[in-house]
Amino acid sequence: MTQVNPLLADWNTPFEVPPFDLVKNDHYREAFDIALEQSEIEIERIANNEDEPTFVNTIAAMEIAGEALSKVSGVFFNLSGSHTNDEMQTIQREMAPKLSAHHSKIMLNEKLFARVEVLYLGREELDLNPEAKRVLERYHSNFVRSGAKLEGSERQRMAEVSSELATLGTQFSQNILADESAYELVLEEGDDLAGLPDFIVSAAASAAKERGHDGKYVITLSRSLIEPFLQFSSRRDLRETAYKSWIARGENGAETDNREIISKTLKLREQRANLLGFKTFADFKLDDQMAKTPDAVRDLLMQVWEPAKKRASQETQKLQELANSEGANFKIAPWDWRYYSEKVRSRDHDLDEAEIKPYLQLDKIIEAAFDTANRLFGLSFEERSDIPKYHDDVRTFEVKNKDGEHVAIFIGDYFARTSKRSGAWMSGFRSQEKLKGDISPIIVNVMNFAKAAESEPSLLTFDDAHTLFHEFGHALHGMLSNVTYPSISGTSVARDFVELPSQLFEHWLDEKEILSEYAVHYKTGEPMPDTLIEKLKAASTFNQGFATVEYTSSALVDLELHTMPADKAQDIGKVEKEILAKLDMPDEISMRHRTPHFAHVFSGDGYSAGYYSYMWSEVMDADAFEAFKETGDVFDEATSQRLLDYIYSAGGSRDPAELYVEFRGQMPEIGALLEGRGLKNVA
Repeated sequence: MTQVNPLLADWNTPFEVPPFDLVKNDHYREAFDIALEQSEIEIERIANNEDEPTFVNTIAAMEIAGEALSKVSGVFFNLSGSHTNDEMQTIQREMAPKLSAHHSKIMLNEKLFARVEVLYLGREELDLNPEAKRVLERYHSNFVRSGAKLEGSERQRMAEVSSELATLGTQFSQNILADESAYELVLEEGDDLAGLPDFIVSAAASAAKERGHDGKYVITLSRSLIEPFLQFSSRRDLRETAYKSWIARGENGAETDNREIISKTLKLREQRANLLGFKTFADFKLDDQMAKTPDAVRDLLMQVWEPAKKRASQETQKLQELANSEGANFKIAPWDWRYYSEKVRSRDHDLDEAEIKPYLQLDKIIEAAFDTANRLFGLSFEERSDIPKYHDDVRTFEVKNKDGEHVAIFIGDYFARTSKRSGAWMSGFRSQEKLKGDISPIIVNVMNFAKAAESEPSLLTFDDAHTLFHEFGHALHGMLSNVTYPSISGTSVARDFVELPSQLFEHWLDEKEILSEYAVHYKTGEPMPDTLIEKLKAASTFNQGFATVEYTSSALVDLELHTMPADKAQDIGKVEKEILAKLDMPDEISMRHRTPHFAHVFSGDGYSAGYYSYMWSEVMDADAFEAFKETGDVFDEATSQRLLDYIYSAGGSRDPAELYVEFRGQMPEIGALLEGRGLKNVA
């Protein structure tokens, strides 16, 4: 098979995009085995080099090593999230500990670390440019944080912990996918559809057809389907059923239950931190971020938490009054919030999601994101039909700069399906770099929008449209990267900085210049009326108490779980309730991500003790957009150039705070965030 394994062969495709059409499940194991062996040989060659260590023969050499493994991993792990199957999931479980062991073998290689240490200690005499110096410092930090300075049994235990964590994270994510894929709320014609607008009925019919229920309607646990259902269904019993299933993912008591996995994960993370001399995992994780300490994170979140609770209390009162006026004899519950909130918004702001959604066609919002990127950075996007793709729904674009030169390949994968995990994300099949030549990136955005019935356009909620702009902001961060070294390319930045480019890009969707051109009614072709755009702006802070409580409670639970002793967090359901009780969490609102399905935090190390980073970045993005507002032109050329130079193209080449100050002149205060969410001076 080696001679024909497409994962290991040269990719003779346009722009060397992976040959998805040739890759089969049985190619992965062989490809991983050979690529791992090749990577180990390359690393050993660097470690055992008898020449004195130099930046070129050690750091740059490590940057180049493992190219085959990067290619195989890029294909496999992108598809394991966006288009998986049972065999791929089995391979993923097998590979998690193997890949972790491979990483530990590198990071705990004494000869290799000795070379890095020599270079690091003498870095001021090496005559490195700022980017190369940053790469050296990051390598040294990564080695130390992986246990390179540990000795004896502690080194061995660190490797074991890393392997066990990799296995647990894989199982956690697969359990969520299993719960989501298995669930379906089947609806019949008539009362089951009460209150549902045509766009939800159409999406539910499409989901039913995909799942073999022709002539019926299915509500899945995809956020883009269940949230609108909760928003419009007048059947309170069905709302309750759907909602309870939604928040119970990973907590169903069967083999997909994640609670024991969470307990084990917290213990192992604590061990890892303790081995490295940190009191808690949060102390360890944040030491390498902009925030630096758990206290700094807690301070930020609590500045938002109290005014958010007050605003949510005011919102609850309005919902309860409306429900009572309609004869309700119940207290507002979490499955009621979206339903009555939509009614209050319609009443107080003359705004109805069913009125907005016909103007938000998926294809037009994609065009809007592309046009925004063109106005800011001079990018153009040409759809290509000659490039392999991994699913028929995927769309592929060549990205060029204002001079018509190739910049990147952008892949958009927009619709929910049972083979895809929930949520929305950006990733890459290849990162930009210049070390091995002028390597252009291959970037993918993955969404879970509800697919309309055949011959009908897929329509988005305004939140969906924001999600598309958010993820495209991440994509731009990857596509516009302009660095030499792959380890600091694109989104390879501090976790609490990585959300700045994505959240900032969302602001342009709210601008009249974009909405008036791309928010076009799917039946009449008429642009969204100015009156409706103004109503959207006027309602921009509507329901922000709910939204902020929903998010911030998740961030605070994440922080507390990783600061408390792990042996006190073994009954995870009980601990979650205790944390929320101390925070005086409103009964009417649930966490945005309950712990048993908190994939950001437990599917891997990514956002562990770091879910706060969305809000940390929001402090910056609120301030950053003001830089454009202050010029009187949200596409101001000089400001756009600074944004490109210091944020979108810089990758991890410099300290993120330095980059932000270069763009804006100073670090921001929290005031812009509070004002943007309507939480300033809440009585």
